[in-house]
Amino acid sequence: MGCIQKVKSFWKYVLLFPITVCIVHNIVPAVQYLIGFIPMKKCTLESANELNLDVSVDASLSLWYRSDVQTCTPWRAPIIWEGMFDPERYDKLHKTEGSSVALTVFAIGRYLDAYLGNFLRSSEQHFMLGLPVCYYVFTDAPERVPLIKLGPQRSLKVIKVAKHSRWQDISMMRMKTISDVVESDIRHHFTHVFCFDVDQVFTGRFGSEVLGDSVALLHAYYYHLDQYWYTYDRNQKSTAYMESGDFYYHAAIFGGTWKSVKALTDFCYKNIMEDKQNNVEAVWHDESHLNKYFWLHKPSRVLSPEYCWDTEIGYRRDIRTHRLLWATKQYDKLRRP
Repeated sequence: MGCIQKVKSFWKYVLLFPITVCIVHNIVPAVQYLIGFIPMKKCTLESANELNLDVSVDASLSLWYRSDVQTCTPWRAPIIWEGMFDPERYDKLHKTEGSSVALTVFAIGRYLDAYLGNFLRSSEQHFMLGLPVCYYVFTDAPERVPLIKLGPQRSLKVIKVAKHSRWQDISMMRMKTISDVVESDIRHHFTHVFCFDVDQVFTGRFGSEVLGDSVALLHAYYYHLDQYWYTYDRNQKSTAYMESGDFYYHAAIFGGTWKSVKALTDFCYKNIMEDKQNNVEAVWHDESHLNKYFWLHKPSRVLSPEYCWDTEIGYRRDIRTHRLLWATKQYDKLRRP
């Protein structure tokens, strides 16, 4: 009888498993849809003239055109959403001021073949069109970097870096690499730096309206949620420890002037190494340290999730355009040793 019961229990679990998977598969999108109805806080400023102007043309931002979302921070920095800005004004200003942009991206191991080509080709169609741009591609296999036809005033540099055994170390140690190349090269040639994860694809204008002194990105999965749900590092032994914060920022994109990016990457690298000496690793690696940095040093400009959206979230009425999309994740294949 005992053997028969075990067989029955076994088949019960076998039959319940696909049912459970099906329920979860349908519940998660429903939850994400409902989260979209949680109201965001609203900007308390009457007009853009009350902002701490990152650039002069920010005074033309229509903060209340997007009354459905939060368009400024408590420290009076703008949060950039579709419909708030005139792209021609920003392009004209930055061309006049001679703004130029270095884009950094890491394509290590299998990530190079899986994502880099689409990332670069889509960037050529949408990223900072009309401004000088140089792609700084960091890879362990320079010979495999695809040849991409580049437009006027656009160039590409390939820099060989070591491949770490763990993807977490690749993610964290990029901070030192970015800092080093800013110091040795970028600061002599470019006014701004933007740092991207490679597993993304540009799908719409990603233009000069994002340029500012220090630029952070709202994480697509958290921007409607209370900070109780933010995945800050709660380990008091970590230098990334945060009890509370302002927003939850996504490390897939960060940027600003070369001075600000160097300050951010130096801060993160220093704290990552301090944690390593104490046998501590932040819960979300470099993203945890980035959130700590922006808590202590408020960004002068914040990008809405339109600038880095995951279609797995589903429909959100406040996401009126997609400027950059998460590519399909293949972690089981790409992150295995």
